[in-house]
Amino acid sequence: MITLADFAGRWRLRREIEDRRLGLDGRFEGLAEWEPEGAGLRQTETGVLHFGSAAPMRATRVYLWRWQAHRLVVLFEDGRPFHDFSPGEPEALHDCAPDTYRVRYDFTGWPAWESRWHVTGPRKDAVILSRFVRAE
Repeated sequence: MITLADFAGRWRLRREIEDRRLGLDGRFEGLAEWEPEGAGLRQTETGVLHFGSAAPMRATRVYLWRWQAHRLVVLFEDGRPFHDFSPGEPEALHDCAPDTYRVRYDFTGWPAWESRWHVTGPRKDAVILSRFVRAE
């Protein structure tokens, strides 16, 4: 079973974004690195975002990952809760009223893995697929 320690290190990241509400597609390519911080790991994503016809832009995102009661807990950089899941049941929900974010992780190809977000609500309708592969 996957544990928090299994994520430590550098991963190549490719993210595909399908914004159905805006009718635009995008992609993010870069690195995701999980480094020890406090009681868990700090995930830092850095790369380039291409979205619609806009000029490519540098993008960075940070999350905090913790292991609590046999669950992976993901927090925003400022410590606010984002979502949590069991590696054996890798689905989660994040309610960001009025929109809802649902994620399913797929670890069947470990150490390559994916997350697929479905974002729905009155303001959003999107699918975001992220693929992670160990960086050499």
